[in-house]
Amino acid sequence: MKTLVFTGGGTGGHIYPGLAVIDELQKISTYSVVWLGASSGVDRKIVEDHGVPFIGVPSGKLRRYVSFQNIFDVFKILGGFIASVYHLSRLKPAAVFSKGGFVSVPPCFAARCLGIPVYTHECDFSPGLATRLNSRIAAHIFVSYRETADRLLKQVRCPVTVSGNPVRPVFYGGDPEAGREFLGLRKSTVPGAGDEPPVLLALGGSLGARQINALIAENLEWLCRRFTVVHQTGGNNADQAADVSVLPENIRGRYKPYAYLKAEMPHVLAAADIVVSRSGANSLWECGVAGKPMLLIPLCGSGTRGDQVENAEFFRSNGAAIVLCGDRASGENLKKELEILLAKPDVRTGMAGAAAKITGGTERRPAACIAEILAGEIV
Repeated sequence: MKTLVFTGGGTGGHIYPGLAVIDELQKISTYSVVWLGASSGVDRKIVEDHGVPFIGVPSGKLRRYVSFQNIFDVFKILGGFIASVYHLSRLKPAAVFSKGGFVSVPPCFAARCLGIPVYTHECDFSPGLATRLNSRIAAHIFVSYRETADRLLKQVRCPVTVSGNPVRPVFYGGDPEAGREFLGLRKSTVPGAGDEPPVLLALGGSLGARQINALIAENLEWLCRRFTVVHQTGGNNADQAADVSVLPENIRGRYKPYAYLKAEMPHVLAAADIVVSRSGANSLWECGVAGKPMLLIPLCGSGTRGDQVENAEFFRSNGAAIVLCGDRASGENLKKELEILLAKPDVRTGMAGAAAKITGGTERRPAACIAEILAGEIV
């Protein structure tokens, strides 16, 4: 039985797509799969909950700004490289597949030193630092967008495939009625019909987003008079759920906060009429597969490389999203744009279709594309 090692992490955005590829690989053949990830953080729980063995290695973050922490992290990166050499020598995998993130660099370079082929995927519109490093030693690179491939083809000699961003299979079968049942809503063949308000799903990624949480809290009554508001605060930000005591009693039931939606997420997403979200690659592609109009509030500023802004702009320029970035991400603008979407169903329908077109909807499955190429090339 061939062994494959997957690596990457730091956030769910670097893990869930890899798990999607693993699911598709297991449909093709039987592989022994092991994940090398950060020895601290969320990586282990996410991977092991999916039934994949996990090995933790030291990891240091690749920062783009001056920090004393960089000095300590150099030693963590070196430790991650040494640990990766040890584990890869013992496992003898046929290949290493990287989903990016700072965690992936030491295992990928350890694999190269051991003569193990490296495959890597970049989910964002522009390549991150980890991908730019890993692409120098990769046997094959996968990207989500044609424009990303055009950038990389000027720098690398290995094949570059525009696969799209892997989405877990469960998102292709989201059941809106199951989502409504979970949320305690009546069944409805027409979203928002009668006295049942449309569903607004507010997401901040697996770790949550303080900015989105604050916007929901500040405008809660306005939102709940027009929507059933499903609010994923993030596992680390459960205390940022809005205070329902400020709401009139007759609409308190329209606010439904959750620290984290896991198994229910595909169905809740399918039941949503509009999604307010960050613009991490995973969130965008999951919403796109589900065919949802999006109001995006990307993470921006000095603490980010701008990948979410670029992702959001790509979806906006293709008619799939409205973007509120920087100073535009205010309560007034949020309400203004949502009013437009409420008043113009044809606009929502057009955005939903554009999102599905970008991601291939339920027809094109990036994880299956990557799995087929991996299975064909691994010896």
